[in-house]
Amino acid sequence: MSRTATRAARAIHQVARPDGMPTAEQFAFVDDELPPLTEGSALVENAYLSVDPYMLGSMEGDEGGWELNAPLEGRSVGRVVESRSAALPVGATVIHRQGWRTHAVVTRTDVRVLPDLPGVPLSAFLGVLGGTGLSAYVGLTRIARLAPGEDLFVSAAAGGVGTAAGQLARLLGARRVIGSAGSPAKTAFLTDQLGFDAAFDYHDGPVADLLTAAAPDGIDVYLDNVGGDHLAAAIGAMRDFGRIAWCGAIAQYTTEPPAAPHNLFELVGRSIRLEGFLVRNHMDAQEELYDLLAPHLRSGRVISPETVLDGFDRTVDAFLGVLTGANTGKMLVRL
Repeated sequence: MSRTATRAARAIHQVARPDGMPTAEQFAFVDDELPPLTEGSALVENAYLSVDPYMLGSMEGDEGGWELNAPLEGRSVGRVVESRSAALPVGATVIHRQGWRTHAVVTRTDVRVLPDLPGVPLSAFLGVLGGTGLSAYVGLTRIARLAPGEDLFVSAAAGGVGTAAGQLARLLGARRVIGSAGSPAKTAFLTDQLGFDAAFDYHDGPVADLLTAAAPDGIDVYLDNVGGDHLAAAIGAMRDFGRIAWCGAIAQYTTEPPAAPHNLFELVGRSIRLEGFLVRNHMDAQEELYDLLAPHLRSGRVISPETVLDGFDRTVDAFLGVLTGANTGKMLVRL
């Protein structure tokens, strides 16, 4: 791609704070003129953008959140198309956090150069090999320490983290894997295509009753992406010395946080451990994840489920969709 062609870029800015669920009117598409490259920098043409539920907190202006009327932040994978950095040659494939735009000017410290994994699609580096897959891996191996023969419950199991967690649990030797999701189509996907032993639609009744029916003998580990009634149900179903890895809280992202689970004190009586975590504190596990999953992605034993919207103009649609459960697997935008 020529120097002239890559100088013009488009970006998305946030122009207003949300009050509850965000709307498309709180974003603006902006034509941008990229700065000239300086020594040590490179120009990346983004290929895929990731949108994730945590970005709602960034929209609300929490600590480290997004500034108004400025380029936004999010994971992206792309290729170097122009370079003044020996460490970032033209053609290198990288992952970085300058998403929500078509192009990014980066330095070596801004990116991670992706390994050459033949047979692995580029989009997987934002899915099962990306932040969502790494969240599932860290939650299961480092936080909950899932052991062979144990039973696992995953909430929001049809999302990016959940679909990765179910497949990882199988590789780690779980005895039974149970998931919750938001529609019959999603629960069928979990059991028919991802190998979950049981799955339920949380709209079908009290979550505690649905989980008891799916796991009548209880569970050992819970990977929580929801909070609220799902967390209370998992505590009720947990065996002695169970572990809960708390990854997300979709139930309260656009509403007032619920009261603490009514049965929280059961953690004491049954020696249950609950630990929250941020995947950014475990980036040293990234190579472990590549080594574990790449062979299984090539063989087809593991897949990287995705919902992909085509075109940069669909980025806001994709983000709003991931907040309402419009995705199965990882939500991505393909530029």
